[in-house]
Amino acid sequence: MVVAKEKMLSYEECRRKRVEENKKRMEALNLPQLSQALRTPSFKPSPSPRKSPKPRTGEKQLVVVRRSGRVANKPAPVYREILVDKVMIPRRVSKHRDLSNRVYASDEARADAFEKAEKLESDLGPDFPVFIKSMLQSHVTGGFWLGLPSYFCKTYLPKRDEVMTLIDEEGNEHPTVYLARKAGLSGGWKGFAVAHELVDGDAVVFQLVRRTAFKVYIIRANGSEQSNEL
Repeated sequence: MVVAKEKMLSYEECRRKRVEENKKRMEALNLPQLSQALRTPSFKPSPSPRKSPKPRTGEKQLVVVRRSGRVANKPAPVYREILVDKVMIPRRVSKHRDLSNRVYASDEARADAFEKAEKLESDLGPDFPVFIKSMLQSHVTGGFWLGLPSYFCKTYLPKRDEVMTLIDEEGNEHPTVYLARKAGLSGGWKGFAVAHELVDGDAVVFQLVRRTAFKVYIIRANGSEQSNEL
């Protein structure tokens, strides 16, 4: 029994000494203060301050940034704000053609001109290819587009766009644009039609004298029996 008590007292004494040593070690490492600081934090996050908006200034001041040595001694220029009216670019207004003064040939006059053109075609002979076009309003007013016979274009005319020359009676050459895919004369035909005063019902004979040149004959639909060689 006495031995058991002595063992108990020695165990308690060793435990007390161990606790004292651990306590000293913690104090040496400053652990108690750190534990207390973690339990009661003293740091409180402060809200971020709002940025105050900068006041807008209505006036603008013009400052001369740099001046050359030649004008350094001269007084600074004064810039003034000048109100300028808004520049308006005029819009393009499409001009409508006045077609109220169109003159239409009668069926008799058109047929008579075409008959005379056929006679002229037979007189020209087979040396050069020939075709006849009876003028319509679309040929001589408005669009000024002259479609050519498709069979003639496929047989005799170039397979791509070319400049076709129309030769008048004085030997003057009038260049026109031949559009192969559309089989017709476009640019330049208007000038030729206006210059030769072509009207509805006139019969025009085209004689291909060169690969890209026509000699043109006009039979008027006004009842004149004389053909004009151009």
